Amino acid sequence: MIQRLVNFFAPEPASDANPPGFLRTPRLALQNFDPVILWVPIFLMLLGLVMVFSASIALPGSPKFKDYSSYSFVFRQFISLVLGFFVAVFGFRLPSKDWEKIAPLLFIFTMFLLVLVLIPGVGRSVGGARRWLPLGIMNLQPSELMKIACALYAASYCVRKQGALEHFKSGILPIAIVVVLTGGLLMGEPDLGAFMVIFAVTMGVVFLGGVNAKMFAGMAGVAAVGFVTLVLAFPFRRARLFAYLDPWSKDHAEGKAYQLTQSLIAFGRGELWGVGLGDSVQKMFYLPEAHTDFILAVIGEEFGFIGVTVVIGAFTILVHRMFRIAREALVFERNFQALAVQGLGIWFGVQSFINIGVNLGLLPTKGLTLPFVSYGGSAILMNCLAIAFVLRVDYENRCLMRGEKL
Repeated sequence: MIQRLVNFFAPEPASDANPPGFLRTPRLALQNFDPVILWVPIFLMLLGLVMVFSASIALPGSPKFKDYSSYSFVFRQFISLVLGFFVAVFGFRLPSKDWEKIAPLLFIFTMFLLVLVLIPGVGRSVGGARRWLPLGIMNLQPSELMKIACALYAASYCVRKQGALEHFKSGILPIAIVVVLTGGLLMGEPDLGAFMVIFAVTMGVVFLGGVNAKMFAGMAGVAAVGFVTLVLAFPFRRARLFAYLDPWSKDHAEGKAYQLTQSLIAFGRGELWGVGLGDSVQKMFYLPEAHTDFILAVIGEEFGFIGVTVVIGAFTILVHRMFRIAREALVFERNFQALAVQGLGIWFGVQSFINIGVNLGLLPTKGLTLPFVSYGGSAILMNCLAIAFVLRVDYENRCLMRGEKL
């Protein structure tokens, strides 16, 4: 069944009788692209669907979710996965050279959405954060689209400015201004977690694109000072940091460190093999946001150390294979494709590292979801689109290896 689906949606290499782009005959064997890039995300999304159901099934018992049913969140997650499939099909069928052309326009459009979401009456506010645009069937979170837009735009910028990246005024200053403007809009929501990921993606692509090492070190130093200032200048972020340093004190355990301590209790209960699927106690109104930011804690409680290790291993394999595909693109001097895939790999690597670190108490609490796994429609759609782009680049690499035209 999977083989037939892939054969139907994947395009045949171009030839004189078969023009490129959307006009190609849909025919491609599964082995013509890296199965790991396909199956690891599918595994994580299916695991996420199961765990969202497990973590959210008891939520209707609380006053906050009294209007929801036990199946509301898993149904919405399933709809997001279905929509993500069609988004991925579109993304895969679009040649990577077309992605390069639209990258600046996609970035400008996403910046417009970030401005739009801050307008009172337009953007939707939840818990004091204005991050969503209501679209009727779902809420769009522009910061999720900005993660992929920044990776593509930074890759496009580095290709266009390849000779100028060693100069501050002509090469570094423009992209630095873009990052600052993006950060300003994200902090207006506020969404420091998304800004950290987007900053890491953009600067990672610029570094890999050939920026002067000393200049990059200076920028990293300035950025570090800026992030520390953003944390210490706001009382609620400062309180989170101090609570992280001493989570088990009475004031912190019942206050700012409540999520962290409940998460650690969940991991402790899971031990090696876990208590079993559906048998988590912490999800029963003890652990807030169990189906989003802290879904790994539920995995740790129900599947134990083994389950958490499998999830970490899946992300490690996925990011490693993405960087390998990027290296293969460099062999054919496809610099945009290589940098864009590396940027997306940095995105998945950094965000999963932060989420896992927060759940395990290695990092201060930060509102970032676990890619492919946590509940969230916008995140799932953008994750699927990013993987589709990587699959497209890998497919094109393999066509070139066989001497076929793109």
